[in-house]
Amino acid sequence: MKQWKIHRLPCGLQVLIVQSLESQVSHCGLLIGAGTREEKEEEAGLAHFIEHCLFKGTRKRRAYHILNRLETVGGELNAYTTKEETCLHASVMDEHLERALELISDIAFHSVFPVREIDKEKDVIIDEINSYQDTPYEQIFDDFEGLVFAGHPLGHPILGTNQSVRSFRQRQLKEFTAKHYHAGNMVLAISTSQSEDKVLRVVERHFSAVRSGAGRPPRHKARKSRPVSKEDSRALSQVHFISGRAAYGLHHPDRYALVLLNNLLGGPGMNSILNLRIRERYGYTYTIESGYHTFTDNGIFHIYFATDERNYKRVLALLGKELDILTGKPLTERQLNQYKEQLVGQIRLAQESRLSVLLSMAKSLLNLGRVLTQDEVFNRIRSVNSSQLSSVARDILDPAGRSELIYRPAVSAGVS
Repeated sequence: MKQWKIHRLPCGLQVLIVQSLESQVSHCGLLIGAGTREEKEEEAGLAHFIEHCLFKGTRKRRAYHILNRLETVGGELNAYTTKEETCLHASVMDEHLERALELISDIAFHSVFPVREIDKEKDVIIDEINSYQDTPYEQIFDDFEGLVFAGHPLGHPILGTNQSVRSFRQRQLKEFTAKHYHAGNMVLAISTSQSEDKVLRVVERHFSAVRSGAGRPPRHKARKSRPVSKEDSRALSQVHFISGRAAYGLHHPDRYALVLLNNLLGGPGMNSILNLRIRERYGYTYTIESGYHTFTDNGIFHIYFATDERNYKRVLALLGKELDILTGKPLTERQLNQYKEQLVGQIRLAQESRLSVLLSMAKSLLNLGRVLTQDEVFNRIRSVNSSQLSSVARDILDPAGRSELIYRPAVSAGVS
């Protein structure tokens, strides 16, 4: 049985410690409330760029020493950036936990961002951007968020653009981290079999000097925008279609109803409505799915598919038919309970990844001020009734409220 406790250091840093006695592997992560939406218009991609540059040198380590510090003992060090957070995380054998925590503290608070390394990393990120743009399945999601959140940082691509990345200077990296990398805007999470007292002593040794702060700076909310329809001609062999809208945020009372709706409509299960009734029944598309992602104050919902030009209108018509059925005919109690238990089961299976669970708990603590228990999540899912689900479906799936983006094969691509 896993036990967890929350501690707050004098500097204000919240520390989440999860006792996990069944494993000899420790995981730790520093979650910082600074992502893409904290960027100015000309800074698109800066949060992600900083994530990369944190590994390029500190006051006492060069990049080589950072990269080898955990690798030499079989550990792993990694990081990621989202629209709202940056995360540094590590996994090591229990006896090397302090090594991992000290390293995360060093790169998060003592990075020097060498100018030479910044210039080198620009080429790396631009190569990543170019590679991303060669993959329409990935690029269309960035472009779609740019449509839905036009004029707002949530519409920025996480990687930025070639132009914005080329413009970055050392001063911008230091100013951004000085503003956002402080104790009031982050959570340190640790999962280990080591005793709580021992872990706290290690944490205090390496994080007690973290600069204090008054929490996350206020965030500019995205304005409600009118639905937009856009079509691009590209050198592709298939049509790529995405449709959706801004959706419920983290605190919305209908959030779990939408989570359930998304899962049964086009979630990861092979028995999702879109997979069974379009992909499996007709074979017109290999990929058809829906997705829902929450931010602190709003979210985004989408439906996506890719298909040959000759089948595009067929898939579109079938999609419209299924959405009409879902919005017009409530699920039976038996169907609804079946979908609820499927979602609960998927969440339980995901608990096998201790690192993912730990970082999810840290995100909950950072954004909600507390850790949602597994039982609370299950109770909220199971409390969704048929009437609530139908109401959410009519709201979210209403064609009049959805934007859409279509990549069509260009004539030069050889598709007639």
